[in-house]
Amino acid sequence: MTPVPSIISRLTRSLALVGGLGALLLLVFIGIEFRLTFSDAFNNLSNRAALVEVFHQLAEHVLLPMAVLIVPMAMAGRWAITTSVRPLIDAARTIDARTGDARGVRVDTTDFPMEARPFADAINRVLDRVDRTAGMHEAFAADVAHELRTPLTLLSLELDRLDHPEAHRLRGDVAQMRRLIDQLMLLAQIDADRAAQLKPVAVDLADIAAAVIARLAPIAFDRGVRIELEADAPVPARGRGEAIAAALRNLIENALRVTPEGGRVTVRVTADRVIAVRDEGAGLSETRLRELVERHRRADHASKHGAGLGLAIVDRIMRAHGGTLSADGERREIRLGFPMEPASSD
Repeated sequence: MTPVPSIISRLTRSLALVGGLGALLLLVFIGIEFRLTFSDAFNNLSNRAALVEVFHQLAEHVLLPMAVLIVPMAMAGRWAITTSVRPLIDAARTIDARTGDARGVRVDTTDFPMEARPFADAINRVLDRVDRTAGMHEAFAADVAHELRTPLTLLSLELDRLDHPEAHRLRGDVAQMRRLIDQLMLLAQIDADRAAQLKPVAVDLADIAAAVIARLAPIAFDRGVRIELEADAPVPARGRGEAIAAALRNLIENALRVTPEGGRVTVRVTADRVIAVRDEGAGLSETRLRELVERHRRADHASKHGAGLGLAIVDRIMRAHGGTLSADGERREIRLGFPMEPASSD
């Protein structure tokens, strides 16, 4: 596809065309005034005085005036157009720098030229509709998750009253569903906080890891798996501690499922604000991790347990904190990387 020429290049060509036509017309007028054409002058080389006069008049009345006129016009036109489009370029850079889930993004039309304001206003109206639609979807997801909590709680109470071998398995499934719903509600709250541009608070990643491991220690004990914590305490970061704990819990639970009895799950918290969970399973490559996250599917090595949105939820939590979710298949690690600077609310 052929690129469309810029306004500045169009203006330059237009001024060159105007200058050329003006020079041609002035040349014709000079020839008429002196009753002499270029062909007459060049055919009659003996009439040197007439020839010199033509070139003198051409330089004085055509070349010099056109240079005095066209050059400043071109410079002034280029400056005027560059100044006019600069607010558009700045606005494009500002919008492009925002994250995909940012709310309240609008084009500032204060310095826009009048001709560009209708287009910018139309973009702002589209962004406003997108914000409202996204807000409705988030509110709907939160409402559905909230409505599901009550029947699941009642179902859990009924299962507690049953004395049946299947009751224990069903109680575990219900508990897992409740955790998933709690995580969905947590994501909705994170999105609401970001929309309100609330600033993240200071947290200690080492403390969060220790607390999550303490809560999962009974599960690890039942499975015959050891959980070890390697932390450079304290490891300060900024974010929502409850959300970070939920993300880490997802990873550790997956690691416990794939680690055989007698194995070990290691959680490392390093000074560069990385939490790494290492298990003794088959490992997960970065490519496979991206595929699972994008498809909102559950990892193959945890195919019999866990929620299908587990890794997708972890990825959402990390993106909300300006961090990353990554995998190292050779080391059999999944890592949560947090930014060195505080996460932005944009």
